[in-house]
Amino acid sequence: MSEKFPLLVTINSPVDLKKLSIPELRTLCSELRQYVIETVSETGGHLASTLGVIELTVALHYVFESPKDKLIWDVGHQAYAHKILTGRREQLKTNRQYGGLSGFLKRNESEHDVFGAGHASTSISAGVGFAVARDLQNKTHHVISIIGDGALTGGLAYEGLNNLGNLRTKMLVVLNDNEMSISPNVGAMSHYLNKIVTNPLYNRVRDELWRATGKLPAGSKTVRTGLRKMEESLKNLIVPGVLFDEMGLRYFGPVNGHDVEGLIKTLQNIRGIQTPVILHLLTRKGKGLDQAEADPVNFHGIGPSKKTTDKTDPKPVEAPAYLTVFGDTLIEMANADKRIVAITAAMREGTGLVEFAKVHPDRYYDVGIAEGHAVTFAAGLAAEGMRPFVAIYSTFLQRAFDHIIHDVTIQHLPVIFMLDRGGLVGQDGPTHHGTFDLSYLALIPNVVIAAPKDGNELRDLMQTALEYEDGPFFIRYPKASSEKYDPGHKGISLPVGSWEMLDKGKDVALIAVGSMVAEARRAQEILSKQGVQASLVNARFVKPFDDVLLADIVNTHQHVFVLAESAPDGGLGQRIQAWALGKSVKAKIHSLALPDRFVTHGGRDQLLTEVGLSAGEIARFVLDTAK
Repeated sequence: MSEKFPLLVTINSPVDLKKLSIPELRTLCSELRQYVIETVSETGGHLASTLGVIELTVALHYVFESPKDKLIWDVGHQAYAHKILTGRREQLKTNRQYGGLSGFLKRNESEHDVFGAGHASTSISAGVGFAVARDLQNKTHHVISIIGDGALTGGLAYEGLNNLGNLRTKMLVVLNDNEMSISPNVGAMSHYLNKIVTNPLYNRVRDELWRATGKLPAGSKTVRTGLRKMEESLKNLIVPGVLFDEMGLRYFGPVNGHDVEGLIKTLQNIRGIQTPVILHLLTRKGKGLDQAEADPVNFHGIGPSKKTTDKTDPKPVEAPAYLTVFGDTLIEMANADKRIVAITAAMREGTGLVEFAKVHPDRYYDVGIAEGHAVTFAAGLAAEGMRPFVAIYSTFLQRAFDHIIHDVTIQHLPVIFMLDRGGLVGQDGPTHHGTFDLSYLALIPNVVIAAPKDGNELRDLMQTALEYEDGPFFIRYPKASSEKYDPGHKGISLPVGSWEMLDKGKDVALIAVGSMVAEARRAQEILSKQGVQASLVNARFVKPFDDVLLADIVNTHQHVFVLAESAPDGGLGQRIQAWALGKSVKAKIHSLALPDRFVTHGGRDQLLTEVGLSAGEIARFVLDTAK
């Protein structure tokens, strides 16, 4: 490695970085970019985001003193270079692997990761907290929040900016403008930033006039006083909107985000300003890798390199992913029903809506990274007779909990929620695991919560949801194969709250929710070989559940095991146990759910085994319990 990356191998902390000359820093940027490309191409992970901030990362660590100065990265998947420069160069080879580095920032991973984040729009609010804490403790260090223009579609970013402008405390906000989040940016802020880019005249004119008047031998103070009065008119004449100045932030930019020397000089010049500053950078997502620059969407995150396999033993073709089944089904449904609209929060690709956006562009809405708005927007649509399908990752819908209750459920509005990434998602780890949805949604009155066992049943549940008029309908599915999918299957409406008896056994019963049906099926086979005959029930409705079938099950089996890939408290197993209290039931009811802790990152199969929800672990628990 020392031959290929001679400068990079000498950098074990930001202190080493400060010893380099500007030409050496340029070389370091090249080596750093190539190292990220090679390593992430091998391990998989978020690639294009980090490539776009290589020079910025080097400049920030050169000018400031991490961890004394606080670098707060929005999301964190853009911070691989930050990890490398802060002593984790070799560890990056374990990125997102079980027991290895997190794909995001974690406070317990490094003292340089001062604030963790797995979602967007948080860095400014967190930065304001760091800055105020500094002031209250009479300290003098710098606070720098790095946020992308994509994250500025999220309302929390503006709440932070609004508070920062009011407090007027010293803080630097670095706006990394690459016209992308994961998909190309949408919304008014994107248009506003584009106007600034095409009209970068204001700061140049103001600074030139200010320098010129400072050279006047006499009367310069009077002239400068007059210029201050003229500044508002100058802004309105040259800059469209002057949003940031009006919010109380001194605006600089836009500047070239790939010029490391220019960035260093700019940061050195503005770091002494005692009021809030926003530095607007222009960067290119995927910079330095032609394929990533040309296609930053698909290179936002990539899988690990494929190893050579024995072509004489090909893997069986899997059913398509749930998100693909959802997208295809929604197109068909929208073709037949003009009321259907699709809403996503900056996750067109991740939720399977790419083709829908092409086929029905007039009924597709990407609202940006704004989950709360997405839900209330959908409520307005539903109130006027439309049938909105809101596709949001399970973990991200948590941000809209209040909107679900107050804007949708209390008003009994028929909004359909498609919760992708339910359960353990694998390498993205605890910030992205969809573990709480079945618990927190079950707390809310007048909701329907369902989870399909396969792709065909997903189509059935979508049709059921479309026909359901009495309130919100939640359909939750994993980041996984849909197990079984027939494109010719026409969705049918299912009785709300009904379960399905898949197999009848005489010894124990397995009641499985959604993704757990496939694991329970495999566990059932293991148990059969041990002489244990298990009934298998598809608990496709979590709320309301099928108390008629449940009553039969608990009175015809000695042991009932409820399997759900969700948090234990408030989950289906716990709710069934509560239902059984005071009733005369034959069976002992056991709840197998996720542990009451945040589950780490790693392969989904590895994680299911760790938490006791793989087929083998389920069978082991049943055998140990039902002896």
